[in-house]
Amino acid sequence: MYTQRIQIPRSICADLPQASTREWLETNGLGGFASSTITGLNTRRYHGLLCAATKPPVGRMMLLSKVEETLIVDGRRFDLAVNQYPGAVHPQGHQYLFEFRLDPYPVFVYQVAGLELEKRLFLVHGENTTVIEYELRALDRDGLSSCELELRPLLAFRDYHSTTHQNDAIDRAFECTPGLVALTPYAGLPSLFLAHDAQQVEATGHWYNNFEYEVERERGLDFREDLFQPLVLHYDFHCRARATLVASTGRRDAAAAPQLRRDELARRAAIVAAAPSSEPVVQALVAAADQFIVQRGSLKTVIAGYPWFSDWGRDTMIALPGLTLHTGRPETARQILQAFAESVDQGMLPNRFPDAGEAPEYNTVDATLWFFEAIRAYVAVTGDYPFVRDSLFPTLKDILHAHLRGTRYSIRVEDDGLLHCGEGGVQLTWMDAKVGDWVVTPRTGKPVEIQALWYNALCVMEDLSHRFGDLGAELFLRKLAQRARASFNEKFWNDEAGCLYDVVDSPGCDAAIRPNQIFAASLPHSMLSSSRARQVVQTVHRDLLTPLGLRSLSPRDPAYRPRYEGGVYERDSAYHQGTVWPWLLGPFISAYVRVNGGTPEARAAAAAWLEPISHHLSQACLGQISEIADAEAPYMARGCPAQAWSVAEILRAAVEDVFPPSTSTAAPETQAVVSQYVLRDR
Repeated sequence: MYTQRIQIPRSICADLPQASTREWLETNGLGGFASSTITGLNTRRYHGLLCAATKPPVGRMMLLSKVEETLIVDGRRFDLAVNQYPGAVHPQGHQYLFEFRLDPYPVFVYQVAGLELEKRLFLVHGENTTVIEYELRALDRDGLSSCELELRPLLAFRDYHSTTHQNDAIDRAFECTPGLVALTPYAGLPSLFLAHDAQQVEATGHWYNNFEYEVERERGLDFREDLFQPLVLHYDFHCRARATLVASTGRRDAAAAPQLRRDELARRAAIVAAAPSSEPVVQALVAAADQFIVQRGSLKTVIAGYPWFSDWGRDTMIALPGLTLHTGRPETARQILQAFAESVDQGMLPNRFPDAGEAPEYNTVDATLWFFEAIRAYVAVTGDYPFVRDSLFPTLKDILHAHLRGTRYSIRVEDDGLLHCGEGGVQLTWMDAKVGDWVVTPRTGKPVEIQALWYNALCVMEDLSHRFGDLGAELFLRKLAQRARASFNEKFWNDEAGCLYDVVDSPGCDAAIRPNQIFAASLPHSMLSSSRARQVVQTVHRDLLTPLGLRSLSPRDPAYRPRYEGGVYERDSAYHQGTVWPWLLGPFISAYVRVNGGTPEARAAAAAWLEPISHHLSQACLGQISEIADAEAPYMARGCPAQAWSVAEILRAAVEDVFPPSTSTAAPETQAVVSQYVLRDR
């Protein structure tokens, strides 16, 4: 049995400011999740114990916000919950929290009055079901006459982007049968079933008002919420040592909890056992990758980030190699490619599937080009050319024809063989921040990474056309790729700066030093000579590399913003103006190792860049990599706490470029073990 163990000691658990920056995440393979901080203090409106995906992977509803526990020992009440109210934290259960572990799911250990109470929490894969188990152990039971556990479920029942406020529309009644409570607070919303082994169910029906979510306050969003407490569950611990609560959108039996736990442990062990390397950071990232693979209909897709993103075309294609091909999931990759191929429209992959299940949005130029690279990576690992020929190749040809003819948003191939894209007021590249009508990083024309991806796509299609006997297409694509390469080197090389322009357009060239140029050196098919590729890597290394990834803009640029903080306007205006993106560390490592000939020294340097990532796994969302970070020390993690392409691209680079099988250094006995990240007392 493998162990993924991140341990947070009492010194941090009892320090609320420190503890509140460390979050945990459980997912269910449907898009649903549970999440909070290690103390149980909800600091986001997205924190809760059951956020159900009602239309997997979207339609997410925050049903169960939290469960407040009180341990009653010989008549003395010990409240284990932690809540932020206006001007006060109450109760302060973190004072009793002896330890938190991700082991591999959240484990909370409380020490109270000579007793130790361990709480385990996990989600059932493939279900909107949260299992919470409690186990009491005696540290000193001399003279103990009674011990009881009270559980008070607090309901939100809302869209996960919103907040709930006290209202008279709520239905306070519930159905109660032995071992099961069924609640339907609002007509038209799912029912919540609470399976339990409590001795008594006490009806209450209280509103708890004015919970405050500090992170939402900092983000300039609605940060206050009221929650409904329908009942109290009473467990007598004097005669037994265990208690169970199962919250689900379906009817469940609390007695099934131990088997559900064993099944989930076995499932996670099998995932890590398939890791391509015994290196601890690789195995930790393989475990993290599992949380992003979810169901969409009968096929698979990728959640771009938790807690608030759905499945995005760009993120999915970028993340696919790392999440699937380097985690032993080629069939999942195949399903994802097939699902997105079926969604192609006017030669474009969808950018986003909205939360409520509306029609996909097609406002992206690069998602479609990353599709070609994902397919190249798929066949490189699997050799499954028949699937590509029969199911994908016709779609790829249609995509190329659409780009040659011209499609949405002025996306078209120009006479120089390069790809133009963009119109006023529309953001099509990954640097897509927009505040009202203000486009923060206008990149209309010919962005550098789009040309790198376009050339790579042409080369991929040339190779496939040759393999499938389409000689006319092969010759046409070779000539178009040669024209694009010549034009790119003529127009994009900034000789003065020794790197590439970020955007070339008819009014001029954007000389801002951004990370987008790294793809011209990192993608398998590159337009750059080895000397120019080396200069690009050196420039990016000098201006943009940080411990957690690449800055989105050089600090020497007047538009540079070192911090991602404040309200919506302040944050969006800094999103791509310096903010660090961990996912870009993947292509940087690939480019660095390539331009340095793949030497042991180059791999060693790249391995050193992974060490801060290993540390990050125990600093923010435990076991995960954040979406972004501040551009200067202490490089505070920001944005989505768990981001698919952050995990996937760093995992891909680690496997392909840093720790290929022949160079892995960990001992064989660690093959199925994810390393322990233990935070020591400071």
